[in-house]
Amino acid sequence: MSEATPAPDKPTGSTAPAARDDGLESRAQGALREMLTSSWLVTAAALVLALVISAVLIAAADADVQAAAGYFFARPTDFLSAVWEAVWGAYVALFQGAVVDPTAATFVRAVRPLTETMTWSVPLILAGLGLGIGFRAGMFNIGAQGQIILGAVFAGYIGFAWSLPPGLHLLLAVIGAAIGGGLWAGIAGFLKARTGANEVIVTIMLNNIAIYLVGYLLTTTTFKREGSNNPVSPPVADSALYPQLLGSQFRLHLGFVVAILATVFVWWLMNRSTLGFAFRAVGSNPRAARTAGINVTRMYLLVMVVAGAFAGLAGSAQVLGTEKVLTAGVAASFGFDAITVALLGRSKPLGTFVAGLLFGALRAGGFAMQSRTGTPIDIVLVVQSLVVLFIAAPPLVRAVFRLPSPRGPGASSAPELSAPVVKEAAA
Repeated sequence: MSEATPAPDKPTGSTAPAARDDGLESRAQGALREMLTSSWLVTAAALVLALVISAVLIAAADADVQAAAGYFFARPTDFLSAVWEAVWGAYVALFQGAVVDPTAATFVRAVRPLTETMTWSVPLILAGLGLGIGFRAGMFNIGAQGQIILGAVFAGYIGFAWSLPPGLHLLLAVIGAAIGGGLWAGIAGFLKARTGANEVIVTIMLNNIAIYLVGYLLTTTTFKREGSNNPVSPPVADSALYPQLLGSQFRLHLGFVVAILATVFVWWLMNRSTLGFAFRAVGSNPRAARTAGINVTRMYLLVMVVAGAFAGLAGSAQVLGTEKVLTAGVAASFGFDAITVALLGRSKPLGTFVAGLLFGALRAGGFAMQSRTGTPIDIVLVVQSLVVLFIAAPPLVRAVFRLPSPRGPGASSAPELSAPVVKEAAA
C-alpha cells in the first residue's frame, strides 16, 4: 500500500491575515510607485485633461451659455461664442490674478498677483516636500494637515510667549515648528515601526486630534488673546516674524526663501546622502532592503519624523509669515492640497516646487476668477481633484491621449529593487 501524500499546510488564523495585509500593502506600494514613476508627459497630459474638463464645467455654470443653449439649433454660433467667452474669460482672469495683471493702474498692483502666488505656494511646497519623502519611502503619509497645525502651535507659542533678540527669536520659532511637526508625525512612524499600524489610518486620526487640540488650546489662558472672544492667540512678536522680502506693499516673506533652501536640501538628502538612499531602498523593496542590512523599522520612524518636520515648517510659514497669529484654521487645507502637489511633482524636489507654484497660482487666481467673471471658486477645487484622479490612473491618461506604455505590454508597472542591487549600492 502506497504512502498517502501529505496534505499541504493550511495557513493558520494568525498568519493568513498577515499574508493578506502584506499583499495589500505590496499592491498599494506598487500603485504608488506607478504614480511616481510616470513620465512628465503623462503628468502634463493629466493637467491638460483636468483643465479641459474644468472648462466644460465653467461653460455649464455660465448664465449666458445656459441661455444660448435654449436656442442652440436655431443659432449654434451664439452658443459656441458664449462658451468661448465664458471659458476664455475665466482662464484670463485666473492668469491675471495669479501671474500679472496688465490692466492694473500701478506697477505694484500689476505684479502683486505673482507675489501672492509665491506666498500661497510656500506651505504647499514645504508640506509637499515632506509628503514626497514619505511617498518615495513607500509610506502613505496623509497627516500633513495635523503636522502643519502642530508646527504652527509650536512656532506660534514661541513667537508670542517668549521674549528674545530678533534673529534668535525667529530661528527658535522655526526650529520649534519643525520639532512640533516631526514629533506629531513621529507618533505614526513609531506605531508603524513597533506594531505595524497602518500609517494612513493613524495619520488621518492624528489630523482630527490636531484640529480639536488647537481649538482647545485657543480657549486656554496661555493661548487665547486677552480681551477677545474669538479663538485667536496673541499676535506674534515682530522679532519672531519672517521679514517681508519686497516691503510692506506685498505679503511675500522670507518663508519663500526657506522653501527654496528646503527644496535644495531635500534633493541632497534623497539623491546624495546615505540616509536618503536607505529611504529610497525601503520604498523600492523593504524585503531587499532588510536583506541588505538596512533597519527598515528604524527607517519608517525616521521617514515620518523628517516628513513631519517639513510639514511643521509649512505651519511656521503661516503663523510667522502670512497670518502672524495662531487660529483654529491656520492650516486651511494646505495639508490635503500638498498631497496633490507631491503627486503632481512625482515626489521629486524640483517637481514639487513647480507644482507648489502652480497650485499657489490656482489659489491666488481663483479669487480673481470669481470676482471678475462670477465663476464659482469651487472650479479650482475641481481642477485639483481631477489632477489627483488622473495622476492616480496613468493608464487612463495614456488611453485618452494614446500614449505608449513606457515599459511595453506585459511589463511590470513598478520594477522592484533586488537584494543584491541594494547590497551592492549600499556597499
